[in-house]
Amino acid sequence: MKKTEDEVSAPIRPTTEPPRRTYTARTAPGAWPLLGHLPRLLRDPLAFLRSLPSHGDLTWVRIGPWRALVVCHPALTRRALLDDRAFDKGGAFYDRVREVVRDGVLTCPHSDHRRQRRLVQPAFHPTRQPGYAQVMAEHIEALTGSWHDGQEVDVLKEMQTLTARIAAATMFGASLSATTIDTVIEDLAVVVPGVARRLLMPPLMDRIPTPGNLRYDRARRRLRDTIRQAVLDSQATRTGENDLMSMLTTMHGTASPPPADHEPQDPAPSDTELVDQAVTLFLAGAETLATAMAWALHLLAEHPDILQRTRTEVDTALAGRTTAAHEDLPGLQLTGRVITEALRLRPPLWMATRTTPTEAELGGHRIPPGTNVVWSPYLLHHRADLFPNPMAFDPDRWDPQHATPPPRDSCIPFGGGPRKCLADTYAVTEATLTLATVAARWNLHPVPGTKVSANPRATLTPHPLRLRVTART
Repeated sequence: MKKTEDEVSAPIRPTTEPPRRTYTARTAPGAWPLLGHLPRLLRDPLAFLRSLPSHGDLTWVRIGPWRALVVCHPALTRRALLDDRAFDKGGAFYDRVREVVRDGVLTCPHSDHRRQRRLVQPAFHPTRQPGYAQVMAEHIEALTGSWHDGQEVDVLKEMQTLTARIAAATMFGASLSATTIDTVIEDLAVVVPGVARRLLMPPLMDRIPTPGNLRYDRARRRLRDTIRQAVLDSQATRTGENDLMSMLTTMHGTASPPPADHEPQDPAPSDTELVDQAVTLFLAGAETLATAMAWALHLLAEHPDILQRTRTEVDTALAGRTTAAHEDLPGLQLTGRVITEALRLRPPLWMATRTTPTEAELGGHRIPPGTNVVWSPYLLHHRADLFPNPMAFDPDRWDPQHATPPPRDSCIPFGGGPRKCLADTYAVTEATLTLATVAARWNLHPVPGTKVSANPRATLTPHPLRLRVTART
């Protein structure tokens, strides 16, 4: 006889261990016949996520015949992220992302992740950050210096252009052409919402030649072809050993054999794997980071008092210069807190999935094999018991002197555990330098009559977002 959801997730009764906290596991109310919770997700997915912790620490939701277990408690989220063998990369979200990035370090299964992480991690070693920061500063100066007094800026597009140029320079050793950058941004504008849309579609619908499916497939193929050509060009020109592609190809498989008492060296990556890693890192470096920086600029414009405090800090740290550099970072503490709070309030990665290859345990509950497990930075970041007044933009909550600092593991914009984002320091450096340079050069003004909303696509995107910039005297 088939077990019910409540029976499947019945608590395990320990016999020898001392009693631990009991975590609740329930089914979210409000499911429709046949459709489940799909209508609520389509109407307002963010409000639906915010409502789930009130129903349990682990909450079952249903989209048609598809079921998922949403992790609503920070301690359980941490456990699931730490145990990447029991809770492997997979599920509906990553199945769709793999259509674009294939099996890069972001999406590969646990069985291959350690090898891939060893392959990519040296590129983000702390000693490389000053070199990356110099490249970042050059592109930030060029972009922000091209604005003119009184211009209305399409902030998301400008940030996408900036992050794409920086990603191209740090990954391939040379900037892609302006035309190619525009093409990449156009493709991302189709692929990113396409991933989110296809999350709610049965896989059989992928084969129907609808205009949306055809646009998505064309953009996905062209994006991969563009990155593949950039990888090939990088290998052919060998502009230097400091770009990521050069490091990936020269640091693995080319050294002399290690001593017998050492682990054998990983083989050099194939061309296909290089392309998968490049698409993965480019997508994260261009789309996700651009979204985070756009939100931070919007929030500063909406809070002129915080913008003024940020300007004061920037003017002191830069001492009359108008472009921030790596050596300025220690003096940009408030600017860093602005970014952290923007990532809390509007995390680009707002939800993701894992899957259970075998039966797993979480919070004293049995999780059946093949279960889609959802974890959500947005959900945790908006729990009022973790963040008082969670909908408010308050960078001071991250001040080390704050009376009640946020709990550990309550803010996870970069994930956690062994699969935590490799490029978190790179991303925060780029965002800090960008915000500081903008604040040093420009006043930011919301455009009257424009209401910016959070658009939950594959990333949590601001739409529409235009700001008027006026030059600081």
